[in-house]
Amino acid sequence: MNVRRKLKDIKNSLLVLLKWALISVLMGLIGGALGAGFHHALQFVTDLRGANNWLIFLLPLGGVAIVALYRLFRLQGNRGTDEIILSVLENKAVSPMVAPGIFLATTITHLFGGSAGREGAALQLGGSTASLLGKLFRLNEEERAPMVICGMSAVFAGLFGTPLTAGLFVLEFVSVGTIFSPGLLPCFLSAVVASKVSHYLGGHVVTAIQEVVIAFDFANIWKILLIAVLLSLLGIAMCHVFHKAEHIARHKIKSPFLRIAAGGAAIIVLTLLVGDQRFNGAGMEMAMDAVSGNSQWYYFVLKMLFTAITLAAGFKGGEIVPTFCIGATFGCLMGQLLGFDPGFAASLGLIGLFCAVTNSPLASITLSIEMFGIANLYVFVIICVITFALSGNSSLYASQVVEFSKSSMKKIRTSVKKSDEKA
Repeated sequence: MNVRRKLKDIKNSLLVLLKWALISVLMGLIGGALGAGFHHALQFVTDLRGANNWLIFLLPLGGVAIVALYRLFRLQGNRGTDEIILSVLENKAVSPMVAPGIFLATTITHLFGGSAGREGAALQLGGSTASLLGKLFRLNEEERAPMVICGMSAVFAGLFGTPLTAGLFVLEFVSVGTIFSPGLLPCFLSAVVASKVSHYLGGHVVTAIQEVVIAFDFANIWKILLIAVLLSLLGIAMCHVFHKAEHIARHKIKSPFLRIAAGGAAIIVLTLLVGDQRFNGAGMEMAMDAVSGNSQWYYFVLKMLFTAITLAAGFKGGEIVPTFCIGATFGCLMGQLLGFDPGFAASLGLIGLFCAVTNSPLASITLSIEMFGIANLYVFVIICVITFALSGNSSLYASQVVEFSKSSMKKIRTSVKKSDEKA
């Protein structure tokens, strides 16, 4: 009887494995196509704005169009990436209208010069599409969460071309201190397939392999540790600024139409004061310039200001690529001040700040490998470990669950929002 039972268990496990393998491959094919299409759409509107600088003056009208679009799709109460996090935590379905809504809204934001990223949109696009597929496949309630993060991983990998980071990030960032193990196969398989499909369709791959190798000696260790501590503080400050800006905007200007129009007008004024549009858009080019050692001391401050206003006003996109830009330009500045290689310090800033504001150290370490290679892996590990530990419960995502206290190692299970309220 025991042998028969074990054989039956093995058979059931194989059937489940085959089922999720087929679902993951299908999601990878769809996610790769969506990621590549999203990349091409954003690149097209960004190039169009670059050739027609006057489009920035239509940003308030673009914002009004976004609010109207979300009302048309009945997404007024949508909380963006936090909505997707809650859907995973509570096994809830995601509205299928999120996919076209976030795709169009993010494209509009980039067309008219909002300072926003694209990864938040990718996570929502993937989560919404996967939720719809889950309904078509008649998945049960327990299978919704793995399906949603499978879609998130696929589109994230399809957009950025970093499958290992995509898989680990969606497994890790929902609940700090744990890995969503049921999603291991769906996430990584869909991410690898999506990355290959996106590459075939001309999608973007985020890489910046560096030739410099940093000596792991006392002359550099104290500089690395100092940069890590400062990145932790910057991450805490950045999360506070972003959340505070959104809180003030919502309470001071009740109407979403007026709020987004006012935010668009503020971005126009700031752009005119700066004299160019380098702080508009996602900021990946500025981040890569910093990794090459080219940046100015004030870049990280202005990028943070531009992005905080853009997202608080209600424009769509995401925070991660602007985070890359803020971290890289800050790191470059620290390198210049400390007599450390500015380009390498910028790469530490990019990875370290990403870790600090998302609480995803394993994904951050993996991202460092996929972007910068393994020559300086130990340094990136140190940066990620320290920024994760010192950033506390700060996060860009208010719905992110904190399972364990980083300071006491105790199981606390609370949300970032509740942690902020207690603080």
